Amino acid sequence: MSSEIIKIAAEVRELKKSGKEISNLTIGDFEPEHYPIPEKLREEIGLSYKKGFTNYPPSAGVAALNDSVSRFVLKTYGLDYLPDEVQISGGSRPLIYSMYVSILDPGDKVVYPVPSWNNNHYCHLTGAEGIQVHCTEKNNFLPTAKELKPHIKKAHLISICSPLNPTGTMFTEQGLKEIADMILEENHRRGVEAKPLYLLYDQIYSLLTFGEKHHFNPVKLVPELRDYTVSIDGASKGFASTGVRVGWAFGSRPIIHKMRAIISHLGAWAPTPEQNAMAVFLKDTESVDEFLDGHKYKIQRSLDALYKGMKQLKEEGFPVDAISPMGAIYLTLKLDVQGKKTREGEVLDNSMKVTLHLIKEAGLALVPFTAFGGNPDSPWFRASVGACSFQEIDQVIPRLKEALLQLV
Repeated sequence: MSSEIIKIAAEVRELKKSGKEISNLTIGDFEPEHYPIPEKLREEIGLSYKKGFTNYPPSAGVAALNDSVSRFVLKTYGLDYLPDEVQISGGSRPLIYSMYVSILDPGDKVVYPVPSWNNNHYCHLTGAEGIQVHCTEKNNFLPTAKELKPHIKKAHLISICSPLNPTGTMFTEQGLKEIADMILEENHRRGVEAKPLYLLYDQIYSLLTFGEKHHFNPVKLVPELRDYTVSIDGASKGFASTGVRVGWAFGSRPIIHKMRAIISHLGAWAPTPEQNAMAVFLKDTESVDEFLDGHKYKIQRSLDALYKGMKQLKEEGFPVDAISPMGAIYLTLKLDVQGKKTREGEVLDNSMKVTLHLIKEAGLALVPFTAFGGNPDSPWFRASVGACSFQEIDQVIPRLKEALLQLV
C-alpha cells in the first residue's frame, strides 16, 4: 500500500515544484487552514502546557479523559462502558496494533474486507494470516455476513470499519446486525473452551455522517457481543485533530487490559496536556455540538460538489461515476478509462497509469483502490476532501473533463 501512495506523493511534489496546480485528494488528513481544531480544545491544550502537565501519563490514560470518554460514548452511542473499560493512546493505530497483539498468535487467521486500510500490514506485523474478502460496489464495498461466513470457522478476528476508509460508505443497521449475530453464533458453536472469534470495529469516522445516514455500533445492536468486541475511536477525524494524537478504544475489559500493557511497553501514549484538554472538551457538550455542525457542513459541501460534478460528467457520456456521500471525508469515484490511450500514445492499462495521467493532465491526485487491496485493473478511486478548500474542489471537475477528452 505505502509504495503506491509514496509514488503518487512524489509525483505530486515534483509537479508542484515546477509550478503546476495540483488538487491533492490523496491525503486522509485535514488542512488546518480550512479545518482548524475546535477553539475550546486549542485553548485547553495551551492552558495544560502552561500549568506544567508535561510528565508521563498513566498507562491507561489520564483518569479524567477515561471518564470523559466513558460519558461521551454513553451519550453519543448509548453504550455503557466504565472508565476502566476505556484505553487511551497516541491516536488509533497503537490501539489497533495492540488489539492484534493481545488476541492473536502467529498463524492465527484474520478476516477483513478489501478495500480497507492497513489490515494487511497489521497481519504482517503480528504474523497473522490475513483472509481477504473482496467487496464490490453492489454493497457499497462493505462485506455482508454471507460473504464473511465461509471464512470464519478457523478465524480468531474479524476487522471491519464504518464509515469505511477508503470509500466513505457505511453499514446499514441490518447489515451490521447480521454480522454481529453471525459472530455470536460462531462463538456459541465453539463453546467456552475454544478460543473465541473477536471483532475489531474501527469507527474513527463515526461522528462524520451525512444526511439521513446513521452510524451503528455492533454492541448496541447485539449486546451479547460485548465480550468479544473492541471499538476503535478517537479525536482525529471527528474533531479535525489528527496531529493532536488522542485515540481511544472501549470494549471487553480483559482485552482492554492486555492492550494497556502492550501500549505501556510501546510508550504509545497520547501527550498529557492533550489528554487533559480533550477531557475538558468532551464534557463541554455545547462546544462539541457547535464544532461538529460546522465541521460536517464544510466536509459535506465539498463531497457533494465533487459528487454532483461526477454525476454531471456521467450524464454527458463520460465513463465515470460516484457513490453518494455517506460519511467520513472520502468519496468513491469510478473512472472507467483503462485501455484508453493518451495523446502521446500511452495505453492506460492499469489504475496507477490512470492515476499518473490525471495528476499530469488534470492536476488531480487520487488514490486507486489497488492501494487498499483492490485489483490493479479496478476503475475505482478514493478522493479525500480534507486537505483542499471548497474552491479547489469546485475547480476539479472542469480539469478532469479536459483530461478525459484527451483520451482515445
